Amino acid sequence: MSQRITMMGCGIDNLSMEETLGRIEEFIRSGLPHQHVVVNVDKLVKASRDGELRRIVNECDLVNADGMPVVWASRLLGKPLKERVAGIDLFEALMRRAADKGWRVFLLGARPEVTGAVAQIYQRRYPGLALAGWRDGYWQGEEEEAQVARMVAESRADLLFVAISSPKKEQFLGRYQAAMRVPFAMGVGGTFDVAVGRVRRAPPWMRRAGLEWFWRFLQEPRRMFRRYFIDDMAFVWLLIKEAARGRA
Repeated sequence: MSQRITMMGCGIDNLSMEETLGRIEEFIRSGLPHQHVVVNVDKLVKASRDGELRRIVNECDLVNADGMPVVWASRLLGKPLKERVAGIDLFEALMRRAADKGWRVFLLGARPEVTGAVAQIYQRRYPGLALAGWRDGYWQGEEEEAQVARMVAESRADLLFVAISSPKKEQFLGRYQAAMRVPFAMGVGGTFDVAVGRVRRAPPWMRRAGLEWFWRFLQEPRRMFRRYFIDDMAFVWLLIKEAARGRA
């Protein structure tokens, strides 16, 4: 078992990438439903204001830090995380491992043409990959949402990747994961768009420097300005308050 640290009210598992993959393999062997979430600056800020989102994060069976600023903050607070486990890297590693081990994968989210393209790309990349199914991330109302959950349950998937925005994906998994009974369910944000080339990922040096957020801002400045330069600035204040409490 990993030591779960607490940062800004959210628990984060102190695991490396390899340790995370080992934990997921245990989940799949158990056959019981487990929910995963990654936290970054944006999600920690949202969770500090949204008690329901914070509850969902803390009830997840596995929580990774996706974002170097979160890792740096853990060090400043005296409870250092081993490393960043980026959601997109974890997705890629799990698709490869699923093909090797015969795990069934369900892809949920994004636009229909994007999700279909992801299915084709990974079946070509990993010929042994077993797709339990795929569906876009657009539905209306609770009745259709429940139909989506039944579709996933009937697919008998081992892995479910959900590419819809936060907090919608956390809320969907929080409501339906027990009924879908997927051994490992994971939100993957914009990973599908990166996989099909609609969005370019930051160069490795920017990822290592913790500047992936700035790369995203450069790609979509009008959409990302408020998130990074207004909303996420609250993270600094939350960090100062938590550090002060720790000293007290």
